[in-house]
This record gives sequence, structure tokens and C-alpha cells, in this order.
Amino acid sequence: MDVILLQRVAKLGQMGEIVKVKDGYARNFLLPQGKALRANEANKARFEDQKAQLEAQNLESKKEAEAMAAKLDGQQFVVIRSASDGGSLYGSVTTRDVAEAATADGFTVDRKQVVLRGAIKDLGLYEVTVVLHPEVDATIEVNVARSPEEAELQASGKSIQDLAAEEEAAAEFEIQGLFDDIGGAANDDEGQEG
Repeated sequence: MDVILLQRVAKLGQMGEIVKVKDGYARNFLLPQGKALRANEANKARFEDQKAQLEAQNLESKKEAEAMAAKLDGQQFVVIRSASDGGSLYGSVTTRDVAEAATADGFTVDRKQVVLRGAIKDLGLYEVTVVLHPEVDATIEVNVARSPEEAELQASGKSIQDLAAEEEAAAEFEIQGLFDDIGGAANDDEGQEG
């Protein structure tokens, strides 16, 4: 099916272009969301009449998106989740979770604007893209942790695995110290008997 794009669509084309797409993509996504019109003579004429108005609206929304991107770009949001000792989450962090974390910090972000590169199933820091306009996006950092304290440690550059290894090493050192004390006490006892 041929459609006229009413706005820029990633990997498809710019506003005003007539592109050939699969029927289902047009019927189920582009047409219902107002991103395109069927490419027939009546719609071509209608688009030409509205072209200046659509370009002005696009330019205005792009300026608003650029202003928002300037504030949002580089921000870090904390998402608290329960996880195993190894750092694996019980479940995963979704686009909705990221959008809610950003909204809680005073930004207006919809889950449809959040783009995850892959599923977030472990504790740690993740870069996430937020598409504010078809031509404007921002990159934020999502800090997935078990507690706010853990989130602060991760933000300072330590991973959960590093912390677990440090705790384990400290515990082994303590245990070794106890055995040395017990061994030293046993040697003292033997020395007193002889």
C-alpha cells in the first residue's frame, strides 16, 4: 500500500514522502496513529493544502522536544527492584518502569517514548534512549539497584559484583583471623603445659 507520510518515521522516510509499506503496517500502525494517509488523489490534494500547516506544527513540536532533550539528556534515574545476591532481578525493568522513574523526578515521559536496547534483567547502570520527537531523542541513564544506598554506590562506579567480592574477601579475612587467634591460643596452651 502506498501512503503519504504526515511526519518523519524512522527507517521509512520524511514528511511528505510517498512510500510503499505492507498493508498491515499501514492499517494497524501508520493510519490509526495519524502518521500517514493513503496515497490517493484526494489525500494528495489534501496534503498539499495542509503542508505548510503540518510543517509549522512539526517545527514547533521539534523546538519543544529539543528544549526538553536539553534538560533530560544525561539525567540519571533510579529504579529500585528486588534481586538475588548475584545481581539478577526477579523480573525485569520495562519501558513503563523507566517512564515512571522519569515522571517521578518531574519529567513528562511516556512509556512509548522509551527505547530499550535489550531486556534489563540485572542490577547496574544502563543507557536508555528517549524519543521525544521523530527527529529528537535524549539519552538517560537508568540505575537499577536494590536500595537507594546501593544506587549511590553504583553511581559512584562500583558494581554489585565488586561489592559482593569485597564483602566475601572481608569475611574470609575475618575468618582467617579467627583461626589464627585460635591456633595462637592452642600454641600458648601447649607451651604452658611443657
